[in-house]
Amino acid sequence: MAAADFTPTPAPVVDIRGLWTVFGHGDQEVVIHRDLDLRVERGEMLSLVGGSGTGKTVLLRQMLGLQQPARGQVTVLGEPAARLGRHGASSRVGMLFQQGALYSAFSVLDNIAFALRELKTLPDDVVDEAAYVKLQMVGLGPQHAHKKPSDLSGGMIKRVALARALIMDPPLLLLDEPTAGLDPHASDEFCDLLRSLHAELGLTLIMVTHDLDTLFALSSRVAVLAGQKVLVSGAPAEVARFDHPFIHDFFQGERGRRAMTPVPAGAD
Repeated sequence: MAAADFTPTPAPVVDIRGLWTVFGHGDQEVVIHRDLDLRVERGEMLSLVGGSGTGKTVLLRQMLGLQQPARGQVTVLGEPAARLGRHGASSRVGMLFQQGALYSAFSVLDNIAFALRELKTLPDDVVDEAAYVKLQMVGLGPQHAHKKPSDLSGGMIKRVALARALIMDPPLLLLDEPTAGLDPHASDEFCDLLRSLHAELGLTLIMVTHDLDTLFALSSRVAVLAGQKVLVSGAPAEVARFDHPFIHDFFQGERGRRAMTPVPAGAD
């Protein structure tokens, strides 16, 4: 009998199985996630959505290894997320925080270079050169390198924070409300930048967002957190049709209908 052809399935970038997140103790115990499963494949752009208190940002922290679940497994890039947390995830997982979280006393260049400089394995001029490359990659010129965060607009802060998240060339990028606080034009530009970097660098993106325009602009898949687990996941238009009160309110309100309506050709 001829041996059957066998093509191994690529390992997921993120594999979460049977996850429980519990805060408090005894009578004060609150269960946020219960038997939650989530698998993210290489190259996906996944959006996590859910109501307040469903643990979206907590899930990002668990992927980074910064917070441990009460039980269950969180595997990131083939190893336990807890190991990433102990040894530093910045070389394999980039994180863009909601408000940028730049160091106010550092220049733009030093903010971008921080993780690479902390390794103390490369000469300063090589580290600076790498930071300049990332600065250019996010659409900012060298004239901004020695500014302080207080000199930057909100959109520029997001770009510098993105450059810092990418300094170690991680294959996985986590984003917490990436377009929060940006005006519509700056938000559209930032989405265009993320889409371009995703294609250019072969990134896997996982983001938490409440912004429907951002969700439809970037997501190849949406996972909805409700009832302490992933209620449904799929393409944005498919998820929007799922029968559930949160999904109806989130996607079928005025903003949701507008985000899902194609813009007519030639419209401004």
